[in-house]
Amino acid sequence: MPSDFNQGRLAPAREKLLVVENLEVSYGAVQVLWGISFSVAQGEVTCIIGSNGAGKTSTLNAVTGVLPVRRGRIILGKEDITTLPARERVKRHISLVPEGRQLWPGMSVEDNLLMGCFLRSLRGRAKTNVARIYDLFPRLKERRNQLAGTLSGGEQQMCAIGRGLMSEPQLLLLDEPSLGLAPILVEEIFKMIREIAGQGMTILLVGENVNYTLQVSNYGYVMEVGRITLEGPASTLSNNEHVRKAYLGM
Repeated sequence: MPSDFNQGRLAPAREKLLVVENLEVSYGAVQVLWGISFSVAQGEVTCIIGSNGAGKTSTLNAVTGVLPVRRGRIILGKEDITTLPARERVKRHISLVPEGRQLWPGMSVEDNLLMGCFLRSLRGRAKTNVARIYDLFPRLKERRNQLAGTLSGGEQQMCAIGRGLMSEPQLLLLDEPSLGLAPILVEEIFKMIREIAGQGMTILLVGENVNYTLQVSNYGYVMEVGRITLEGPASTLSNNEHVRKAYLGM
């Protein structure tokens, strides 16, 4: 294995917003994560790539508190949040844009966005935040009164990302943002992720489109069967022989 890869270690020294140490997670008697360790640097995009069923979504659910941790630690800034319930993590501005978007189809685009401001501390800034989302996604402004269930797949993903940003996250988790989208829309979504990252947002990205995911990321981890098997700068992972054969079809 190349020397510029480490297995199950943390990313190169830099201020970390999120540090996960030796994380183990189970669904009942079935263990899905086996002692994984990774970190997310402040102001950067860190990605986790791997095949379906590798444990990527379970990792995000553990970080958000949706899935309980069997062993290990999750550190946000300098605070150990391992045992905090999901609602307390939301208060610490961890925001998840889930796989499949999970919008309220019978509600308008704007009402879906406003659901991202449900914390009492955010309600006074809801109008300002909605305007900011419309600046980022002008198409959503055009469709603000349209039912979310009638949007195209790409527009629904914009709405889901916008809803995630409404909570003013310090850490934005994106789970398979290009899932099920046409190729031209995939390119558009990743262009928007790059723009959000360019504004200084810290992002943990899980992507099925490995090529685009690595292109927008600073650092990446490869997950296979619940374990971190490779890590390194995204540009280095893109040129790794195993990654190219297994995930890029080269």
